[in-house]
Amino acid sequence: MSVDKSASGTVYERFQGTSEFQELRRRFRRFVFPMTVAFLAWYLLYVVLSGWARDFMGHKLVGSINVALVFGLLQFVSTFAIAYWYAKHAERKLDPVADKIRKDIEAEAAPATDATAGSAEDAR
Repeated sequence: MSVDKSASGTVYERFQGTSEFQELRRRFRRFVFPMTVAFLAWYLLYVVLSGWARDFMGHKLVGSINVALVFGLLQFVSTFAIAYWYAKHAERKLDPVADKIRKDIEAEAAPATDATAGSAEDAR
């Protein structure tokens, strides 16, 4: 990874321009944006059907359980499923890149921290 150490700004600002950081952002967005659109479409379908397809949503499936109740419960199921999928996606695709970036940042910041600590000890 090539980071211009003479560039102005903090170490974090310099790392934002690296190809690894841009790849991390791309991988994050490729999952989050489509999943957000899908979930919002699913939620809006539920709201629209509840408002304008009352006969369909009121249809009894078993006992007093109707379609609207099942759709409402599926909203919770889909929320937990998306959280699970994101955790798996992050574990496979995001965490390895983020770990490498963190190690590189810590390696670059460590000499400055060591130098500061050393000069403070020398002053005693």
